[in-house]
Amino acid sequence: MDRNKSNFRKAKHKVEKLKSFYTHLAVYFIINSIITAVKVMSGTHSGQTFEEAFFSFSTMASWLVWGLVIAIHAFSVFGLPLIVGDDWEERKIQQFMNEEFEYNKKYK
Repeated sequence: MDRNKSNFRKAKHKVEKLKSFYTHLAVYFIINSIITAVKVMSGTHSGQTFEEAFFSFSTMASWLVWGLVIAIHAFSVFGLPLIVGDDWEERKIQQFMNEEFEYNKKYK
């Protein structure tokens, strides 16, 4: 029964990480679309062509910078488990618990 709880906790944690990433991705597209629309409208009102306003660095900067953050978030959700393994957290917790146990056994 304890193993089922552990498996459930791991699965729930993975689902929460996925949900967090997809929420982040949706917010990224919504907010950056609004920012782009505002900057393009502002640029066209100040005399720029649509293309000049749309492809200006100030319009694309938020897409690029936030896009890097999204890429890092995606790597932590999808890429990192492939490299370190799904049970990395569990192994580290067990390692630290064993070290603490040995320390307490030795010095207390």
